[in-house]
Amino acid sequence: MQRKALVSLVGGAAAVVAVGGIGTYLLAGTESTTALDHPTMEAKVNGHKALSGTIVGARTENKYHPLPWVGGDVSGVSCPDLKAVTGTKVTCTGKGEDGKKVSIPVSVVKASDSSVTWKFER
Repeated sequence: MQRKALVSLVGGAAAVVAVGGIGTYLLAGTESTTALDHPTMEAKVNGHKALSGTIVGARTENKYHPLPWVGGDVSGVSCPDLKAVTGTKVTCTGKGEDGKKVSIPVSVVKASDSSVTWKFER
């Protein structure tokens, strides 16, 4: 009977850890897909469609610190407009918890005429 209880306890603990890991992965994602069909989101960079830097900065700031064990807070994130061309890279800036400047690399993963998928690095 004790062995059965121990197996149940260990199995339950493993399930909690697995669910926590999956939750962290889903909530801590740094990739976003954004439609380019609304005038407030769209910009132009060298004649190409682009995602407004204001949108990139706000989403990055919101997703940068979704869980305490994933990363530190960042505020005041500003980004240049992000050209909707696969492989495009820009650097956003913000302030870390300690008040120091934080550089946040952002890159376009996939782009089409109607949307752009991009990600940032912590």
